[in-house]
Amino acid sequence: MTSKKRRIRLLIEFDGTDFCGWAEQRGLRTVKGTLKSCIRQICGEEVDLRGASRTDSGAHSKGFVADFATANPMPPENWKLAINRQAGPAIRILEAAEVSKDFHSRFFARSRVYEYRIVEAEHVDPRRARFVYETFRKLDVEKMRKAAAALVGRNDFRAFGEELEGVENTVRDIKAISVRRMRDEVRIRIEATAFIRGMVRRIAGGLMEVGYGRRSLKDFQVLLDRDGRDSVKWPVVLPAKGLTLLKVNYGRQLRDLRKTKDFVNGDG
Repeated sequence: MTSKKRRIRLLIEFDGTDFCGWAEQRGLRTVKGTLKSCIRQICGEEVDLRGASRTDSGAHSKGFVADFATANPMPPENWKLAINRQAGPAIRILEAAEVSKDFHSRFFARSRVYEYRIVEAEHVDPRRARFVYETFRKLDVEKMRKAAAALVGRNDFRAFGEELEGVENTVRDIKAISVRRMRDEVRIRIEATAFIRGMVRRIAGGLMEVGYGRRSLKDFQVLLDRDGRDSVKWPVVLPAKGLTLLKVNYGRQLRDLRKTKDFVNGDG
């Protein structure tokens, strides 16, 4: 029976405001738990739904990737329609595709791209407020860019994580980072092979402090120094509501991605 199963990959957008993240947690509403329940109602199967990343409670996604194996012969497009009917307005399947049986959303991923949005405004529309962090002060974007440049490459990001008990390796590789102003927003976009818990939100908090003039560029660089990082105050962790997983990158050479259009653009 197992050999007849197909693997379905989902591209997912969700508003994470009312969810406790992606991963299942007993007694809590999560994105994964909601989708597994939808699939169970559709086909009666208890599937192993594998996600490309863990997302913080209250964080969002425009391009989350997950996959599951099923014996149900339903075409991928029908899976998309069926799940969307069940999931509710906060979750949308953007695309469903059949992929090779060995595909794994997490282990095949080459990088993830997150964005943190900060709004410089006294009043933010309630609908928009679900997806941004509000500040009433202007940020010095040029200083923030200079500080961000120090983070690119392979570094120890322990000072930028949270709940790190039991986490032995806090070295991560940031492939690219940008800070840009878009009207009344400052958007911090980070691409890395992987992240530690709270990393993007604490980086955003540190860059915001630089933008306010509360933290010097030197202090920011010291946070990457194993010996010196405890000599300065670690950055604040900004709320999860301003954080969005934009996309997960997979190498174009992977055969399973050629079965459908490459909806997760980039070589990683």
